[in-house]
This record gives sequence, C-alpha cells and structure tokens, in this order.
Amino acid sequence: MKKVLSAFVGLIFMISSNVNAQELKIEKQLVGIVGAISGTVKTETRQLKAGDKIYLNETIVAGAGSGTQILLLDQSTFTIGEDSEVVMDTFIFDPATNDGKIVASVKQGSLKVISGLISKKDPDSLTVEVPEGTLGSRGTEFQTIVSKGRTDTLLIGPGKNNTLGMRPGAVLIGNNLGSTLLDNPYSMASMTKGKAPGQAKKITKNQLKKFNKKMKALRVAKLSPDEKKGKRKEMKKQLKKELKSMGFEKEEIKTIIRENIQKDKEKKVAIKKERAEKKKAKKKKAKAEKKKNNKKKAKKVDKKKGKKKKATKKSSKKKKVVKKKETKKKATKKKATKKKAVKKKPAKKKKAVKKKAVKKKKVVKKKKKVVKKKPKKKVAKKKKIVKKKRAAKKKKAKKKRRKKK
Repeated sequence: MKKVLSAFVGLIFMISSNVNAQELKIEKQLVGIVGAISGTVKTETRQLKAGDKIYLNETIVAGAGSGTQILLLDQSTFTIGEDSEVVMDTFIFDPATNDGKIVASVKQGSLKVISGLISKKDPDSLTVEVPEGTLGSRGTEFQTIVSKGRTDTLLIGPGKNNTLGMRPGAVLIGNNLGSTLLDNPYSMASMTKGKAPGQAKKITKNQLKKFNKKMKALRVAKLSPDEKKGKRKEMKKQLKKELKSMGFEKEEIKTIIRENIQKDKEKKVAIKKERAEKKKAKKKKAKAEKKKNNKKKAKKVDKKKGKKKKATKKSSKKKKVVKKKETKKKATKKKATKKKAVKKKPAKKKKAVKKKAVKKKKVVKKKKKVVKKKPKKKVAKKKKIVKKKRAAKKKKAKKKRRKKK
C-alpha cells in the first residue's frame, strides 16, 4: 500500500510539475528580439536594451522622446514610437509551413508594422487592435497613431500597380459600425468612438510630419555613432540562434536574411520609384494646369479686351447717337426759339397797338377834359360878368339914392 501511495503521489507531482513547466513556457513564450532602442523603453518588470528578448503578453512602454524596434520570429518588424504602449496578445508561428497568427494591441501612441512570413502565407493573419476597432494588415507596411478617442492609420506599403510586381498591400480598418479599405500608398483614414471609420484620403504634408515625428527618436538612435556594428552583429547572431532553435538550417537562415534584405531594398526602390513617378505626374499636372490657367487667363483678357472694344464702339455709337440727338434737340430748340421769336413779334405789335390805343384813349380823355373844362371857364366868366353887372347896378342904385337925398 505504501508503495502504491508513493507511486500515486509521484505521478501527481510529475503531472503538476509538467503543468507548471508548460505554464512557464506559455508565460515566457518568445516573440522577438529588441533590434534598436532609443531613450527609456520598459516592460512591467524590466528596462529594455538592444538585444533583449520580448515575450508574449508583455506590455512595452516607450516614454517621451523614446522608441524601439522589435524583430519578430516570422521576420515581421514592429516599430514602437514615443509615448506608446503596445502588447503582443497572440503569436503563433510554425516555421515549417509559415502558418501562424499575430495579434497586437495599441493602447496609446504609435505603432509601425512591416509584415513578415505569416502575412505572406495568409495576408489576413496579422491584426492590430485599437480602442476604436481593429486594423487588419494584408501583407504590407502601415503605421497607426492612437490618441484620445481617435485612431489615425496610414498605409505606406506597395499599392495595386507597383512597378516590381509585388503583392499589393492593404489595411482594413473596421469596427461594429463599418469598415474602410486602404489600398493606395500614403492614404489614411480615421476612426472615432461610436462612429464608423472615415473614408480613405490622401495624406497631407502636415499629417505625414505628425506620423514621422512619432518615430523621430528611433531614427536618431539608428543614425547615432554610439551604436556600433558589433551590436548589430550580436543581434543577428541571436536571431540566427532563435531561428536555429525553431528548426531552420544555416543555409535556410542565410537565404531568409538575404531575401528579406532584397525585399527591403526592392520595397525601398519601389517606393522611391513610385514617389518619383508621383512627383513627375504632379509636375506634369501642375504644368498642364498652369497652361490651362494661362490659356483661360489669356481668353479672359481677350474677352475683356473684346468687351472693352465693343463697349468703346457701343459708347462711341451711343455718343454719336447722343450727339445726333443733341443736335436734333438743339435744332428743335432753335426752331422753338424762332417760333417764340415769331410769337413774340406779334405780341410786341399787339403791345404797341395796345399802347397806341391807350395813348389815343388818354388823348381823347384829355380832350374831353379840356372840352369839359372850357364850358366851366365860360360859365365862371359869365358868372363873374353877371356879378360885376349886378355890382355895377347896385353902385348906380346907391349913387342915385345918394343924389336924391
């Protein structure tokens, strides 16, 4: 019985130890290695340095003016910008078949993703979760910025008609209310809480500066002279070791690294060519628009000149018509003045006749007065004579009386 009990306890101990070992393995599942770092970048338990390993479910926090680049085992690259918080939630990778799944979540800040072997096998196998929804990477390069209540996503990778015939990249931005597909390089879309994703738009210069600013610290770190070639070699060795542990042989590792380098070069060349072609197209469009504008301006100027000429002709015609009218008016006025003059003349004659008639009347009146006055004078004279005779008679009578006495 004692032997049986001891064997049973031993089995239980072995099972529990195996379970614990599996749990430890799951907790410390390797995801990738820190490639480059700038400033202070931490997890919950440690501060990260170049060459450190990154495990599943670790929260990577980059402070102000800091950033890091993580090289994943499937050769995907995650670049974390300043003031960012990123977690690797799921990482499943089978190096024999390149099957797998990657799920990362960005709580705040910025994350730039360059997809690797998993996305090459299945473009829909890499997703990035953000507070407003999800970003589904379809074998490409993209960057997202998570701020308060808003997520902006930019597609950088090759588009449909790339010159090297590379797989066209795309990012599906979606949530419960809708989705938007970014399939043209340097197009972006935004998501806000409680709303469907906005339409895809071509990024402006100011918006591109905002995206690049988030990765500025890391670019400075890469270019700084403190980072020596030895460190890079050590990082490559560590990656080789990890790939060996995953079952890859030396030749396969070399071919994978070479292929990745060539792909990066091709992508850069393609992007440069696309940018050059876009610049040329823009210049051509600008020239064509300038020519059109110049032609339009010339036409407008000609029209204005024609209108001015027409206006001057019309004005000259109007002036002539006005002059003619004025001359006619003057002629009519002269005729009217002549008529008035003609009318005035008989009026003057009439006035003269009237004056003559008045004078005659006055003369007649005077004559009448004279005529009337003459008899008055005669009467007065007669009266005087009569009075004188009477006075003479009286005197004679008095004299006689005196004589008689």
